[in-house]
Amino acid sequence: MFKQLLILSLCLWSTLNFAQRNNTNYWQQSVNYTMEVDFDVENYQYDGEQELVYTNNSPDTLTQVFYHLYFNAFQPGSEMDVRSRTIKDPDPRVGDRISKLKDDEIGFMKVNSLYQDGQEVAYEVAGTVLEVKLANPILPGESTTLDMNFKGQVPVQIRRSGRNNAEGVALSMTQWYPKLAEYDFEGWHADPYIGREFHSVWGNFDVKITIDKDYILGGSGYIQNPNEVGYGYQDEGTKVKRKGKTLTWHFVAPNVHDFTWAADPDYIHDKRVASDGTTLHFLYKDNKKIKDNWENLQSKTEDLLLFFNKHIGQYPYEQYSVMQGGDGGMEYAMCTLITGERSFGSLVGVTAHEMAHAWFQHLLATDEAQHEWMDEGFTTYISTLAENEVMNNNPEFPFDRTYRGYVSLANSGFEQPQTTHADRYQYNQAYGISAYSKGAVFMAQLGYIIGEDLLDQTIKRYYNEWKFKHPTPNDFIRVAEKVSGAELSWYLNDWTRTTNKVDYSIASVSNDVTQNTIVINLERKGLMPMPIEVELTYKDGSKQLFYIPLRIMRWEKPGFETVEEDWPWAYPTYKLELPVTNYAVTKIEIDPSQLMADVDRSNNVKVMEE
Repeated sequence: MFKQLLILSLCLWSTLNFAQRNNTNYWQQSVNYTMEVDFDVENYQYDGEQELVYTNNSPDTLTQVFYHLYFNAFQPGSEMDVRSRTIKDPDPRVGDRISKLKDDEIGFMKVNSLYQDGQEVAYEVAGTVLEVKLANPILPGESTTLDMNFKGQVPVQIRRSGRNNAEGVALSMTQWYPKLAEYDFEGWHADPYIGREFHSVWGNFDVKITIDKDYILGGSGYIQNPNEVGYGYQDEGTKVKRKGKTLTWHFVAPNVHDFTWAADPDYIHDKRVASDGTTLHFLYKDNKKIKDNWENLQSKTEDLLLFFNKHIGQYPYEQYSVMQGGDGGMEYAMCTLITGERSFGSLVGVTAHEMAHAWFQHLLATDEAQHEWMDEGFTTYISTLAENEVMNNNPEFPFDRTYRGYVSLANSGFEQPQTTHADRYQYNQAYGISAYSKGAVFMAQLGYIIGEDLLDQTIKRYYNEWKFKHPTPNDFIRVAEKVSGAELSWYLNDWTRTTNKVDYSIASVSNDVTQNTIVINLERKGLMPMPIEVELTYKDGSKQLFYIPLRIMRWEKPGFETVEEDWPWAYPTYKLELPVTNYAVTKIEIDPSQLMADVDRSNNVKVMEE
């Protein structure tokens, strides 16, 4: 199976190169890493050799490249440190902790040498970014080999990466190697590591990690020497003999944009083969207080996997690992790191969210610095549905908390457009609500706009067309337009590029006795337009739903018996005149589904007097 994946991976790059030669608009870079690392568990330092083959699929000639040196963020005076100490609501996991680190507690990533195709190149370290002037330019369609010798030190666990986290996990090795920055149609993305997440180049990883033989590892990629390392990876019936003080773990990860690992001498390693053939690995501390939860988690994780396969698309790799570690929950290629000393419900919830990221980030790799709401929001939307099904939760409105979070931000005066760079939010809380809640509402509200069935089709087509690429917001909304037939650029623009709000109201209700009609005057109070659904409840308990199309959509949502004239956005009011006396009506409500994110629902309902 691995060979098949590798062949598919190579075919992908060939297809991309062919497409570029045929002058299509889409292209992406590729990179292959070969790394050997020697890790010292006594001082948490490691020496590494890295060979990196970089292919320039762009139409541009490159004279420089950039690497991320993420561990340099965990030093007093770093941008992450200063930002955390100056933002008004710092992440409590960070606070001022970095400023207090001692020399043997900091993180660092030092480059000892760097060669391009055998020729030494000039470079300069600028915080968490390595700036490299190439010895020879990389022409369009050409590849170059970059050989690096580097040394790292794992910081005390503060944010995502680190050693000896709060639950005693020895090593959470995320963003631990010199990582080439992404170059795309917008240019270089050499963002410093200040607090947010990542944007990376697709490629293949071949990694060898030599470490104390008592440490048990898990992470991205397939283990190539399972019968040498053992610890539950070996073939059934194989007796593993570990000689010497160290053990080398050999991983290969095809067609990913990251490589992560975790290690601890007290890990329990369980495996479960899901019904779709995916091997699920679970690595967690040998702690009797959490064992039952972690054992019970395993069937739920399979259920989550199958839910995402059904509602997004088939998971393409042979394995996925859920590992105790880190500082909360964070997604990585083919794995996640989560803290494990939780209630069972919380354990399933964090697993649902981080596993959903395997699709909405590690297969649909949006730029998390610029479009974090696509990653976090889409994940929040789908994982909410998955968790409810897997845990047999049946809330009347599953997105209630998500909508309430968004509305609180929209009415706070501190909201910034979702086009704001992830590091540029004035408040961490504003970033969090914008990325997670408002991002999820974008998806759920799209279901209101085009209908749940068309939204489901949109998600599946989006995955099929854009997996293993780097889609932008426009790529997603264009898929939704193709699936539905509706014009939706207005929705993307107003929701993500402005802070315009949805606010509609029932301004007044009157009865025309001579015409035996009820006249409902509606008002658009916010700047953001929406198609409107109005429900009438009658004295006999029956209900009737009326649909008012939005003119700029040039489309009508299917499934309505009664469709009124469309509402042009520039008109602040709309008269809905219906052939029924108001004496037969007990209630009038705008959007009974509650999927329209109206920031003031107090004026959306009118209860008729007897």
